[in-house]
Amino acid sequence: MHTPGFWRDVRRTFLLALPVILGQVATMATGFVDTVMAGRLGPLALASVAIGSAIWSAGLLFLLGVLMAVSAAVSQLHGAGELRRIGALVRQAFWLAAALAGLFWLYLKSATPIIHWLGVDPAIHPLAEGYLQGIAWGTPALAGFFVLRFFCEGMSVTRATFYFGMVALLADIPANYVFMYGKLGLPAMGAPGIGMATAVVEWIQFASILLYVRFRPDLYATGLLGWARPHWREIRHLLQVGLPIGFMVFFEGSLFVVVSLLMGTLGPVVVAAHQVAINYSSLVFMIPMGLGTALTVRVGNAVGRGDADGVRRAGWVGLVLVLATQIVSAAIMLLFPGQIARVYTADETVIALVVQLLWLAAIFQLPDGLQVAAAGALRGLKDTRIPMLINIVAYWVVGMPLAWWLGFHAGLGARGLWMGLIAGLSVAAVLLTWRFWRLTAHLQLKPPAGEAVAKQEAPLPSL
Repeated sequence: MHTPGFWRDVRRTFLLALPVILGQVATMATGFVDTVMAGRLGPLALASVAIGSAIWSAGLLFLLGVLMAVSAAVSQLHGAGELRRIGALVRQAFWLAAALAGLFWLYLKSATPIIHWLGVDPAIHPLAEGYLQGIAWGTPALAGFFVLRFFCEGMSVTRATFYFGMVALLADIPANYVFMYGKLGLPAMGAPGIGMATAVVEWIQFASILLYVRFRPDLYATGLLGWARPHWREIRHLLQVGLPIGFMVFFEGSLFVVVSLLMGTLGPVVVAAHQVAINYSSLVFMIPMGLGTALTVRVGNAVGRGDADGVRRAGWVGLVLVLATQIVSAAIMLLFPGQIARVYTADETVIALVVQLLWLAAIFQLPDGLQVAAAGALRGLKDTRIPMLINIVAYWVVGMPLAWWLGFHAGLGARGLWMGLIAGLSVAAVLLTWRFWRLTAHLQLKPPAGEAVAKQEAPLPSL
């Protein structure tokens, strides 16, 4: 590989990924803020927000995954220089988002049986239900925001993810304060007020990105903001790409949710240690996740240009970059587990178990990074059905049964459950990376007909 070209590709991938990483960290920070402010109301409020947000997150993962199809489709059209087709596609994506938002709203409004099925303490029921009733009103804005966010990312304007992640973070604290404590003439709502505040923040976030797209000439020039009747053919194409992504994201996320629930049977010390280790792991996971988004954009652009060499180069440079960042993350976990644990807790019993779990987390840094990066590269190729099946096998045929057996039958407890996570992530990483290699090893593409499309990527967009 030519060294100057390699480092140019590394720089481009990193510059695309960095705003996504920072934006995702800002989004995680809003969850942290909600947890801290709920804790001020007492343990009952904190528990209700935890239960409510878990139920909300399950639907969120699916919504997010399906609408990721927008970034894959837009990046390919952008690479081909077909700007007007981008606008037409995004208008259809809004129809899809509206339908998904309606289903998400109904799911949240009728979540009471789920709360009962989970065996939640009856004292928590009314507060958790109130939280879900409030947050449900933000679903249309959330779906619309995802369409515009993934449109921007497909156009290589990944800074938008950071900008409006920060908008949400800055709006979250005052909105929580107003609805929780009843300011500005509103009644005090307590924990349910956090759900209503989140809905308001989602509308602010959607309005902000809508204005950004409207007044940024290169984005508005695509013609995405306008009326169009629903066209089933376009919507069906988005669903063909997006539904497998939605199930992929859901299957992976649900594995971690189920493992967390199983931890609850092992006692409060184990739950606390798991929460610390998984929270820190989730934070550093934002790095490969952002790089995966950049790979979707770069691979999709290369496909649109008809540049098969560019597809291979973007994919493999991204995977190398992910490996490098994950080695650093793993080294920090191996060298400083005690220091990391003490940021979260002063309980020495919890810290001792956190140290063991962080050593295991260090092992899964490489497979975790590779699987999310390879999945991002495959999304750029619009290859989503086989990756979905790979995730089902990796997480629910290999990972979950092994975690359950090691944790409970082999007597390894929390460590056994985490070993199951490592196994599932490793299988996914190997199979998804092999899938990308197989599809691109002899890939041949034609430049768009009648278009003088250069083989070189355009400069990164300005602020």
